[in-house]
Amino acid sequence: MDLAEADDVGVDPARLQLFLDRVRLEVDQGVMPSAQVAVARHGRLVAFETFGNQTNDRKYILQSVGRSAVAATIWKVMSDGLLDVTERVGDIIPEFATNGKEVVTVEQVLTHTAGFPFAPLGYPKMLNRQTRLDSMSRWRLDWEPGSRLQFHLTAAAWVIAELVERRTGLTFFDYFREEIVEPLGLGFVLPLPADQFDEVLAVPEATDRTSDDQEVDPWGPWYLANADVLAGGEPSHSMVASAADMVMLFQALHHSGLWDRETVDDAIRIRVSEPVFGDQLYGGDPAIANLGLFCSVKGEVGGDWTPRSGSARTFGHGGAPYQMGFMDPDAGTSFAFLTNGYPLSGYDFTPHGLNLKINISNLGNDLVR
Repeated sequence: MDLAEADDVGVDPARLQLFLDRVRLEVDQGVMPSAQVAVARHGRLVAFETFGNQTNDRKYILQSVGRSAVAATIWKVMSDGLLDVTERVGDIIPEFATNGKEVVTVEQVLTHTAGFPFAPLGYPKMLNRQTRLDSMSRWRLDWEPGSRLQFHLTAAAWVIAELVERRTGLTFFDYFREEIVEPLGLGFVLPLPADQFDEVLAVPEATDRTSDDQEVDPWGPWYLANADVLAGGEPSHSMVASAADMVMLFQALHHSGLWDRETVDDAIRIRVSEPVFGDQLYGGDPAIANLGLFCSVKGEVGGDWTPRSGSARTFGHGGAPYQMGFMDPDAGTSFAFLTNGYPLSGYDFTPHGLNLKINISNLGNDLVR
């Protein structure tokens, strides 16, 4: 991708350099093996750099940052008039309409308020569509739909994938590729074939291992460090892409014409604003979180996973261990920060990890004078 001069698109070169230097610091003076960042404005890529032991041709596992790509996909279906968020999921996917889930709406799935946050569907069951549908029919509610905000770690994305297939006739993967990735010339890969794991990917590395006999947590982010599991393509965490792909997807939402602008503006409108229920390891947080349709929104108040700089309409998503991708539609800027360095636990809740998220996200979302 060609780079535009920062001045040509109204990005402050000094602020941009400060953002890049802050990321470089984490690699040069920290334990992070590599980091990849990108910045864009007004539909043009302004910066794309990789620091550490990787290069720009490497892609990264997006983890929850990939939820923005899932969101863009379902927004495209909505933009084309094929889906309304007020519809009940069970009316579209009859197999889902069991055990009290008949009342769950599309909007509740997209805002993580549907009531089945830990509904099980892992490897290898997730590989087969019929097995996925069978699992959905067995899922039970943990609480009344709409009564609580708790991140639906993988279940929501599988429902979204099936909604896309029911309404478009294409699998989620094919629809995302044919309707978004290929027309825009982006490099997202979903799913990444297992035999390309080492060839394409900045393979995850443990940043706090002190001896060879220490093992990573087999759940959470490290679950996807297995080539076969990653190839299974769980939509909301298995996206593989570069930071440039991520920022240009954000730009396309507003500049490509593939999406109806009113649909996007409505999708990033705050629909739920409350603390996230649950354990910290699974996204629980006593701070206020603002949710649009499968995206986090800055709002006037919020937690540590969204930038506090920029406009209240800033949207996107953070992901393990402290990756992030956001766009400020009012400033016209988008940025992404990716890494392949993970603590053995998968997440970094230390003061350093918290400060890293705060500082990098605020600098990345503050690039215009």
